[in-house]
Amino acid sequence: MPNDTRYAAGLDYGTNSVRCLIVRAEDGAEIASAVAAYASGEEGILLEARNPDLARQHPRDYLDGTQKAVQAALELARQADPAFEPARVAGIGIDATGSTPLPIGPDHRPLAFQDRFANNLHAMAWLWKDHTATEEAASLTKQAKREHPEYLAKCGGTYSSEWFWAKMWHCARQAPEVSRAASHWIELSDWIPAVLTGTESQPSRNRCAAGHKGLYHDAWGGYPSDSFLGGLHPELARFRKPLGGVRAKSMNEPAGRLTDPWAAQLGLPGGMPVAVGALDAHFGAVGSGIRPGVLVKILGTSTCDIMVAPLDPPLPDVPGLCGMVPGSVLPGYYGLEAGQSAVGDLFNWWVHRIAPAGATHDRLSMEAGQLAPGESGLLALDWNNGNRTVLADQRLTGLLLGQTLATRPAEIYRALIEATAFGARMIMERFEDFGVRVEQVVTCGGIAEKSPLVMQIYADVTGRPMRISRSSQTCALGAAIAGAVVAGLHPSVPAACAAMTGVKSATYDPNPDSAQVYQELFPLYRALHDAFGTSQTALDMGAVMKRLLEIRDRVRNL
Repeated sequence: MPNDTRYAAGLDYGTNSVRCLIVRAEDGAEIASAVAAYASGEEGILLEARNPDLARQHPRDYLDGTQKAVQAALELARQADPAFEPARVAGIGIDATGSTPLPIGPDHRPLAFQDRFANNLHAMAWLWKDHTATEEAASLTKQAKREHPEYLAKCGGTYSSEWFWAKMWHCARQAPEVSRAASHWIELSDWIPAVLTGTESQPSRNRCAAGHKGLYHDAWGGYPSDSFLGGLHPELARFRKPLGGVRAKSMNEPAGRLTDPWAAQLGLPGGMPVAVGALDAHFGAVGSGIRPGVLVKILGTSTCDIMVAPLDPPLPDVPGLCGMVPGSVLPGYYGLEAGQSAVGDLFNWWVHRIAPAGATHDRLSMEAGQLAPGESGLLALDWNNGNRTVLADQRLTGLLLGQTLATRPAEIYRALIEATAFGARMIMERFEDFGVRVEQVVTCGGIAEKSPLVMQIYADVTGRPMRISRSSQTCALGAAIAGAVVAGLHPSVPAACAAMTGVKSATYDPNPDSAQVYQELFPLYRALHDAFGTSQTALDMGAVMKRLLEIRDRVRNL
């Protein structure tokens, strides 16, 4: 290995852990990675038994995890490559879940670090999957439709309970003592770069979180106006003031440089550039080599579907998306985000909470893989955690139709997979209905890596080949790409993506026979989707059950 080899590091703050990935900047070769689980709560999540919508995290876990993951990754890199030296790590990038905001005190530290708030769930980080703010999100949406419809036009028409302002508003109403103690709120993807660079008093704000979760847009000068937010709650106007005049930054810009104390703590050279943060799914798209025409599907506990499109010509507003934000994914392009609120979580719910004892993903996948499409006579709606896209309604719930006394666990397992695939097809069709062509699908994440059954069903339902990103750690790789760019190791993000990303040779192609059956089942799914998810159709579902049985009997040759 040449002595002038340079490396970049990516820090990926996920739902349950933080990962550090070290890559060779020249070609993206992954030298080492290490994971540190969050110590608090249930797999890192602080829950409340009486409120299933609540999901919080302790910010101390992020800092402890950073030290453990980086130190472990550096040691593994030394073992993997004798020529490796930490001094050759030239830049760091950071991604995190979102919207995961946390309240910050006047001392620029999280309120959770104060003794009086040490056990107060409202003073913690509000994890992306926290849905306690549904009422506030609905009220914000209603007010914006009257006063500022342009705000909603850039986030799909509906503000989500998962997002920035709704969570702050809910805190102000439910825990006013916490809200009053906070000087401002900050996204996790902004807080970590600020901590590592010592810029907590004037943190950078990234376009991913600001635009897709915080209603930031250049067209109206940044974040929503004081008067609009103050009309919702006075505390929101107060939290808006530190954001006045803030320009949200793209991933090719530095947030600052690694401080000497953190450098010593991590074992990295001080003064290296730290890139502006981003949402994990957005960097997952970067790590998968996103470009115009490519839909990147990040398949995990939930899914995020990311596309980019040129800024010229301007795109029409797309209802149901989670944002259309210039520069949020790739500089110089619209970043378009969609997704599903439960995919891996939906499969886990069935296996771990409902299915008979002894059921496992492997066993149910094997049995479900032996079934033909339509053979079970089942049809499901994948809304057990609400619908993120295209209905943008977190108050929707799941549905399983077609059960009989002969229905088996594996049949339900397959029906749930098919439901998420039908939901994925709805998203693809929404993109294309508004002029954003899906020419190729690249998947990434744990499900893409581990479940051939899911990948084949997705190919059959959508009628599109499914390719898999070369990296199994695309979010961390996208962060490392940002680190390489701000360190000057590549001239641009597209150049870095071309050099550092790729796809695996294996492709899941649609099976024509299976695709034909799914062509019959998809209109039935759409009928359920529209009947239960919208108010635009009459609730006339009398033919759905019978049609499912007709398809089942034909497939079984009855």
